[in-house]
Amino acid sequence: MIPAVDILQKYWGFTEFRSPQDEIIATVQQQQDVIALLPTGSGKSVCFQVPTLTDSEGVCLVISPLVALMKDQVDHLQQKGIKAVAISGSLSKDDIIRIFDNLQYGHTRFLYLSPERLQSEFIQEKLKQIPLKLIAIDEAHCISEWGHDFRPSYLKLAILKELFPKINTIALTATATKRVLSDISKHLALDHPKIFKKSLTRTNLHLEVIESADKLGSLFHLIQTTQEPVIVYAGSRKNCQRTSKFLNNKGLKSVYYHAGLAQNVKEKAFTSWVAEETPIMVATNAFGMGIDKANVRIVVHISVPNSIENYVQEAGRAGRDGVMSRAVIIEEPADLSTAQNLFTKSIPNVKFIKNLYAHLNQFFQVTYGETPLKKFNFQLASFCQHYKIPIVRSYNSLQLLEREEIIKLSSSSNNFTKIKITATNERLFAYYQRNPLKEKIIKVLLRTYDGIFETASIVNLHNITKKLGIPFKTLDKELNDSHIDGIINYIPAKNNTTLQFLKPREDTYTINRIAKDVEQQQKVKIEKYQRMVKYIVNSQECRNKQLSAYFGESNTADCGICDVCKATMNTIRNPSVLKEQIVQLLQIKGELNSAEIMRKLSNTDKNLLDEIRSLLDSERIILTSQNKYKLNE
Repeated sequence: MIPAVDILQKYWGFTEFRSPQDEIIATVQQQQDVIALLPTGSGKSVCFQVPTLTDSEGVCLVISPLVALMKDQVDHLQQKGIKAVAISGSLSKDDIIRIFDNLQYGHTRFLYLSPERLQSEFIQEKLKQIPLKLIAIDEAHCISEWGHDFRPSYLKLAILKELFPKINTIALTATATKRVLSDISKHLALDHPKIFKKSLTRTNLHLEVIESADKLGSLFHLIQTTQEPVIVYAGSRKNCQRTSKFLNNKGLKSVYYHAGLAQNVKEKAFTSWVAEETPIMVATNAFGMGIDKANVRIVVHISVPNSIENYVQEAGRAGRDGVMSRAVIIEEPADLSTAQNLFTKSIPNVKFIKNLYAHLNQFFQVTYGETPLKKFNFQLASFCQHYKIPIVRSYNSLQLLEREEIIKLSSSSNNFTKIKITATNERLFAYYQRNPLKEKIIKVLLRTYDGIFETASIVNLHNITKKLGIPFKTLDKELNDSHIDGIINYIPAKNNTTLQFLKPREDTYTINRIAKDVEQQQKVKIEKYQRMVKYIVNSQECRNKQLSAYFGESNTADCGICDVCKATMNTIRNPSVLKEQIVQLLQIKGELNSAEIMRKLSNTDKNLLDEIRSLLDSERIILTSQNKYKLNE
């Protein structure tokens, strides 16, 4: 057996392990079951990759929930010269047989599978033929209905203990409460697992919440002098684009990233950010998997994260090099209740899912009791427009139906629709005279997309239909006609998204079977969101203590570096100085909002906002209709 540290140095270039990696690896080598709760960036994958490689043969089976995550880890291993493979849905049976031949005869050391793939009897029989050495369950919190990303398919992973009772298992996660850890052990049928937990407290990560009536202004003030990489989590796709545009207009270099972008666009944005050509990445939570950039200096949330688990993972991407870094939430108190209402409305309940499922069957003309064999082309935006239902809630419902294995969604392309006006002005004008509706369409295109004469512009057709008040099919036909007439070059999006029904249509009975799961998940998501809001508004207790308590850590010491701790220390030193500074500033400037006061005083601590409230309570200052503060004269 090769010493573990030699493997670490050979493939990863390090001469020693981070705590508690070495203890975990030693326990795995003793063939004990392990649960490893390690924060984001702590090197969880090393804990199963290194012990696999200490022997010259043997395969590690890795169960992972997302294809993109599997691909990322396989790519990283292959770059190190380690043979690894993931079995995805696009592989043929012959491809899979060839992969298992390589696994059987020692050429490949790591096999990545989704929990859904594992349920195939064919895959199970093939697994029995390979020299399995270790089982690793990544993102193990998915097995618990109390986890932040519950997946019912994870509940079926106990079959691994039935198939391979002598092979030990390591379950890994970055975030898990005591209840989730208990579920992991129970549902994976682990044999007295040894649990390793690394404290979430980061001594180099300054946690803070900034209250602001001008989020974008505060964001600019926060990051304008930062030369190193920044991640801004903006919540929605629209907000990503809006925020990135704002920062670029302010002279900063940013790109945006969300799931709706074409793959080549996402890759270009990611590469530019990694190379620090555009050091600011504005993103939804789709940006995160495989992000191991060490020198991210600030992570900012300008929308409320869905849960403390999500926040800890995303904030943890700052300061992985050990240098002092910041994780900041910019919030507007007046928006919190609105944001919570919007979040609650986005979560599907049983009634909404029943209606959506009925719409799907009606839309694709599925008869009662039928399970169609074909895959249907599916456009979510058109579907939602047809039935006049909210797109976000519908998307979340479809994701839930897929997790419950009622439907399957597949997408092989995310290309956008592109349009370029190719006709001359004279010909365009003549064309207008004969086609009033086409005139309206082209005028909207010209007003909406600059440069559409010079280059093919990416066009959102559903926004155009809203502006014109016409059905999507009508717009598509008119654009096709204009393309045929040589007026425009119309390149429709290659929408290869397909929807497949996996269960026979039984109307409400189909959904009733999962109703309990749906209600439980709805309850959990709302509770987790409320706990996140509670963290944001709690300016009295150390931020790190709040996070530690949520995950069941017994840490009772204040961190001394978060905004709450610093504000407490500042208040002790200068109990009334800030109040007078605010008054003097308003005497000079007249009217300022909270963000402007922070900038002028170079102070973003929570105690400054407390003093503003105190001045309001004592009526020394008042709030104007423009949401600005001024002296009460």
